[in-house]
Amino acid sequence: MSTATETVHVALGERRYPIEIGAGVLGESPRFVKEVVAARGAQVSRVILITDDNVMEPHATPIADSLADAGLDVGALVIDAGEESKSAEVAEGLWEAMLERGADRRTIVVAVGGGVVGDLAGFVAATFARGLAFVQIPTTLLAQVDSSVGGKVGINLSRAKNMVGCFWQPHGVLIDIDTLATLPERDYRSGLAEVVKYGVILDAEFFAYLENHVAELGERDAAVLTHVVARCCRLKADVVEKDEREETGLRAVLNYGHTFCHAIEALAGYGTYLHGEAVSIGMHCAAQLAERLKRVLPTFTARQRALLTALELPVALPELGVDEMLEAMSHDKKTEHGQLRFVLPTRLGHVEVVKDVPRMDVEGVLRGRGE
Repeated sequence: MSTATETVHVALGERRYPIEIGAGVLGESPRFVKEVVAARGAQVSRVILITDDNVMEPHATPIADSLADAGLDVGALVIDAGEESKSAEVAEGLWEAMLERGADRRTIVVAVGGGVVGDLAGFVAATFARGLAFVQIPTTLLAQVDSSVGGKVGINLSRAKNMVGCFWQPHGVLIDIDTLATLPERDYRSGLAEVVKYGVILDAEFFAYLENHVAELGERDAAVLTHVVARCCRLKADVVEKDEREETGLRAVLNYGHTFCHAIEALAGYGTYLHGEAVSIGMHCAAQLAERLKRVLPTFTARQRALLTALELPVALPELGVDEMLEAMSHDKKTEHGQLRFVLPTRLGHVEVVKDVPRMDVEGVLRGRGE
């Protein structure tokens, strides 16, 4: 194991689990899978590895081979890459394939890939045989810092992202920073949006760290990325530990920018914008809305925009109909009694859930009058 490895512990009682982060740690997959399952008092008899056709090579095949070499019965299921695969139809296909391969209550599902693979595989694990053990091995930056941590799993409906799902905590998360070297530039940059989000909502010092390391982030410096991923995982774990199932409202802060983001993704067509790209635009919209409501100064909006732009992320709202955007936003999971709720900043490092936002202010942002 690399001496640079960091471990973040998610303390959720009997559902506790470790997140191991380092460079060149994929070879530790057999040891990690066996350890985290044993920590919950179970044994592994069979592994169903779920990945997509972009990740099968170079990452998933070596992991499957190493698990088999360690004496495990391994079956790999490959889905099409892309947000369109996060659907009921694809989930059903995976359930049927698992049944054909003899999956049982002692089977463990291992997700190798990005956020789509992790969300879908987690949902399949949570629902097959009323719940199977689940391990995340995220290979994209977005999945490493966000979707692989916290237990939210699910699929999309045609008009609403992540509307069908549940909370199903993984037994463990193994993160290899080296996998980021294989990411296309656009996918890598997309993940940086979620990194910026953590600084905005929870840690002003971390935001400043990102501002001071834009060059290293652009170069995918391993030491900087190890620190960044570990810090994001710790920040998210702190929130999840206090509000695992989004019952107190605290966990909702993690959705900063997402009310706008999910509407953009749905209206533009899933896959037109990568999730992180839509998050970046959504965060800028949220900052503009907060500025209109006098919750932050223009300097906040400018500073956030400057960092997003420096990281080559989009901030301009696409030309989507205002009424259509409002309708799509009404399907957001934070909507309460038909009223939109937004996660909005009050200062760098702190955000709040805000109700009763005047429609005219939301429309102002959507019409481009939020500057």
